[in-house]
Amino acid sequence: MELGSGRRPFRFRAAGARKRGRRTTDGEVVGGGSGAMGSHGVGTLHRYLGEEGAAEMHGDYNQQQSPPKLLTLPTVLTLGRVAAVPLLVSTYHMNGCWAPTATTSIFLVAAFTDWLDGYIARKMRLGTAFGAFLDPVADKLMVAATLVLLCTEPADIVLFVDVPWLLTVPSIAIICREITMSAVREWAASQGSRALQSVAVSNLGKWKTAAQMTALSILLATRDPSLTGSDVIVSSGVLLLYISAALSVWSLIMYMSKIWRVLLQ
Repeated sequence: MELGSGRRPFRFRAAGARKRGRRTTDGEVVGGGSGAMGSHGVGTLHRYLGEEGAAEMHGDYNQQQSPPKLLTLPTVLTLGRVAAVPLLVSTYHMNGCWAPTATTSIFLVAAFTDWLDGYIARKMRLGTAFGAFLDPVADKLMVAATLVLLCTEPADIVLFVDVPWLLTVPSIAIICREITMSAVREWAASQGSRALQSVAVSNLGKWKTAAQMTALSILLATRDPSLTGSDVIVSSGVLLLYISAALSVWSLIMYMSKIWRVLLQ
C-alpha cells in the first residue's frame, strides 16, 4: 500500500506481520508490519490521512481482528427463557401430581437466569446489543404468559370462586404497563441519549420486578393440592401481585413525567 504524493512511500505489511519497520531520514516508517504501526507509525498515518482517516483505518483493522459475538453466555441464557415459555404453558395444563411442581420450577429457574445473565454480562463484559434487546422481551413473555394462565385457570380455592376478577385486575394493569413501557423505550431510543436516560431502569422498577416474581411464584406453587394452608399462602401471593401492579403503574407515571420534562426542554 502506498500513500502520499511527493514523499517517500509509507508501506506496511498485512495484519499479523511481525517485522518491525525501519525509520528513514525524514521520519517515515517503511516496511513495518502491525508492530511498526502500533509503536511509531500512528503519527505518520495522521500526517498522511488526517485524524478522521487514521481513526477509520484503525477501526476497520480492529473490527477485522475481533468480530463481535452474537451468542454470548448471557444471550444463550436469555434464549433459554424464551424457549421455556411453551414448556411452562404445557406443564401448567397437565394433570399429573408433578405438574404444579414442574411449572413452578420452570418459572423459578427462569427468574434466576434473569438475574444471572445480567450479572454475567456485567462481570465478564459480555453485553451485546442483541442481548440488551432480547432480555426484556424474554421477561415480558414469561410474565405475561404466567398471568394469562393464572387468570384462565387459577388455583381451586374459595377465594377465587367468590371473587373471580381478583387476579384479572392486577394482571391487566401489569400487562398494559409493560406494553406501554416497551413503546416508550422504543420511542426514547430514536430521540437520543437524553430521552433514553429518562427511561433507564430505576430502583422502583427493580422493586416492582422482585414483588412480581415472588407473587407469581407463590401463586404457581399453591396450585399443588398437597400443599397445606394454601388459602393463607394464596392471599399473600395475591397481595404481592397487587403491590407489584401498583408499583408498575407508579413507575410508569414516573417514567412518563421524566419524558415530559425532556420534551419541554
